[in-house]
Amino acid sequence: MHRAFLFLGLTLCLTGTAPAQENTSATVTPGVVREKPAEGPAIAWQDTWLVPYTTTIPGTDVTFRMIPVPGGQYQMGSPASEAGRKDDEGPVRKVSVQPFWIGECEVTWAEYKLYMQLYRHLKEFQARGTRLVTDENRIDAITAPTPLYEPDFTFEYGDDPQQPAVSMTQYSAKQYTKWLSAITQQQFRLPTEAEWEYACRAGTDSAWSFGNDASQLGDYAWFAGNTEGKGTRVVRGKKPNPWGLYDMHGNAAEWVIDGYGPYAPADLVNAATDWVRTDRPDPRVVRGGSWEFPAENSRSAARMGSDDEKWKEYDPNLPRSPWWFTTDPARGVGFRLLRPAVPLNRDEIENFWKIDSEDIRYDVEDRLNEGRGVLGIADRDLPQAVQELTK
Repeated sequence: MHRAFLFLGLTLCLTGTAPAQENTSATVTPGVVREKPAEGPAIAWQDTWLVPYTTTIPGTDVTFRMIPVPGGQYQMGSPASEAGRKDDEGPVRKVSVQPFWIGECEVTWAEYKLYMQLYRHLKEFQARGTRLVTDENRIDAITAPTPLYEPDFTFEYGDDPQQPAVSMTQYSAKQYTKWLSAITQQQFRLPTEAEWEYACRAGTDSAWSFGNDASQLGDYAWFAGNTEGKGTRVVRGKKPNPWGLYDMHGNAAEWVIDGYGPYAPADLVNAATDWVRTDRPDPRVVRGGSWEFPAENSRSAARMGSDDEKWKEYDPNLPRSPWWFTTDPARGVGFRLLRPAVPLNRDEIENFWKIDSEDIRYDVEDRLNEGRGVLGIADRDLPQAVQELTK
């Protein structure tokens, strides 16, 4: 069953399944073209068209694809009559959404391992006394995740380049989006919980984006009822939702930016701004279910709160890592990129990137002070500087 969406001056055109034109001479910015493509999805936006596009991570041959999502309004949460519903999925509230692009699938190991490799590069810059963090450029500083304590454990269920990257903390996912924004000059961040559910529903109001029949879930998702063995699977292995997004249900669960808690009563919520800020390391919201959860956990409205103590139970470090979880279900938790059609100003985007908890800050600073962490500058020159290091 599909709900009529209010498109806020946008037109979503689905005239075929072929890719829209990407990064041609008509492109104003990535994913924006001046003329409507002959085929493929396109959203009318301020005298231009928002279209799918592919970006190559600078200095590599690794690519990822972003899909445009129209603005509109929808009902967030699940009705009391929905099978499998939990109390934290309501009350249902109306949400207003501005257009954005979102990752066609979760961030993969091919992408995330580039960020992991940055640790040794930033250490080398530090040793050479180059690209150092100063008071003037500190706003552009990022950390990179420390090397895995037991890689075989983290990768027990595989690290195929096209499997979703998993086990990172929300803080680490946020730093990834800051790094990627800096080197691509596109503004990436985690989605808010309201934006994520809107993209997952893709214009529907059913339990899943394909309807209410759980027997069909195996066509769209990897979940506990249809997996042979354990672990995530290569992305795009199942059918996409109506807006062309893969693995929104199952496979890897996904971080959003919000802290976890009851929905606040509201007549109308702004998806991009009315998200839950928190100064506690947990619980924070994870969406979409994963390979190890039953069908009801992958419904569009289903939510889960993180648990640092349990998810780091096997971490032998003290303090425990601010970048990595060690314990299931965290080995089934990853994330997906979002890029807003209207970029946020620097103060606003910092709220999606920065450390927001004194406990997390303490853990990061402890690692930096002991030399077990590293801080470096992320900017458009970083890929070239890394290439020069490795010549």
